[in-house]
Amino acid sequence: MTRIYTKNPHHPCSLLLQALNIMNIYDTYIKYPKVITDSRKAQTNSIFFSLKGESFDGNDFAAQALAGGCNYAVVDKPEVATGDRYILVDDVLTALQDLARTYRRQLNIPVIAITGSNGKTTTKELINSVLGAQYSVFATSGNLNNHIGVPLTILEIPQQTQIAIIEMGANHGGEIKALCDIAQPTCGLITNIGKAHLEGFGGLEGVKRAKKELYDYLNAHGGIIFYNDENSVLSAMLENAVTETIGYSKKCGGKLKAASPFLQLDLRIGDKSYPVSTRIAGAYNLENLLAAACVGAHFNVSDTLIVSALEAYTPQNNRSQVFNTSKNRLLLDYYNANPTSMSKSINNFFEQIDGKKMVILGDMFELGDDTLKEHKAIVEQLALQHDAVKVVAGKHFHKASEGTDNVLAFSQIEDLKQYLAANPPNDMFILLKGSRGMKLEQLTDLL
Repeated sequence: MTRIYTKNPHHPCSLLLQALNIMNIYDTYIKYPKVITDSRKAQTNSIFFSLKGESFDGNDFAAQALAGGCNYAVVDKPEVATGDRYILVDDVLTALQDLARTYRRQLNIPVIAITGSNGKTTTKELINSVLGAQYSVFATSGNLNNHIGVPLTILEIPQQTQIAIIEMGANHGGEIKALCDIAQPTCGLITNIGKAHLEGFGGLEGVKRAKKELYDYLNAHGGIIFYNDENSVLSAMLENAVTETIGYSKKCGGKLKAASPFLQLDLRIGDKSYPVSTRIAGAYNLENLLAAACVGAHFNVSDTLIVSALEAYTPQNNRSQVFNTSKNRLLLDYYNANPTSMSKSINNFFEQIDGKKMVILGDMFELGDDTLKEHKAIVEQLALQHDAVKVVAGKHFHKASEGTDNVLAFSQIEDLKQYLAANPPNDMFILLKGSRGMKLEQLTDLL
């Protein structure tokens, strides 16, 4: 049977028909609980959602998904829905989000939402490590944190899960609000407010307003807010909160002992203190560790398990990740970058790392009118350091470096690769930091 959303949103029965249709899809999802969006990954007991992208239309691959094993295909082109295994809807993305929202309502579990300008994924993974030591936890995979990734994540949550952790990203106002409406978090935290996606947010104040949408949702729905009470910006954003707010220092606190490169700290949980030796680099990760400890303490994870989970966590995916080659030691931090995170990385690297050093920075994206200004600020910060080889790459950094003598600048990665091949570094500690689109991973074979 083909099921159809009403095409007329003003029809008096529109909302009722839409609700009935999403329940029909939900009933199908319960029978076939795997959601597929890539026809090449078709499998049995699954439903294919024909999402659209910039260069493709999933409707064109629905038949391939069904042939590959999917039980049903959700499409929004009537001419595609030629059989009983097609579910015709007004808009596939809306149907996916509605389905996730419906499934979320059936899950009577704590859902922790995490957003912020920097450290979202690292904090999510640390909290997952801590809570996973005692509970059955499901967390966002990678950084599937947008209007598609969040509903897909929710639909992957096993019914036996005790706690879910949902990462939320945004580059425009209103997006966190929309994601909260789908995920319906019961708890949440903002890691920090920084200069990320300035082009979409319209400046730093726009970043604050957008991230605060998480606080607003939790405040309106009686949720719990965890926050770094030593962060004046976050504290100010909670001045009128009526819901429960938990500052990290109320549950725990930490004093940094070393970060050369791995963090060592004295961690206080309640009235007890513990030495913690981690496998994560960068002093800026201290507050992410404290967030994980605070959330773990709130959910009554034992002190011993919290400490062991923090010590066992090993960064992946080129986030604060230390990697040894045959010639050098690398600090890989190029999954993403913005002016705030890049400035912190530079400061930490020069303050905490001894010996021969090299810094390789790649362009930062989505900064709009602030692009040149922010790249110049980073170049000026870098130029003040004299005991290292300093290299920048990309058209933005190249332009920002004009007139700076002690920073090597390359407009293209290919030019930098040729330089490294002709001047191979040896016995150095090398920081690589840049936006994901710069693809700095192609340099590691030369280092």
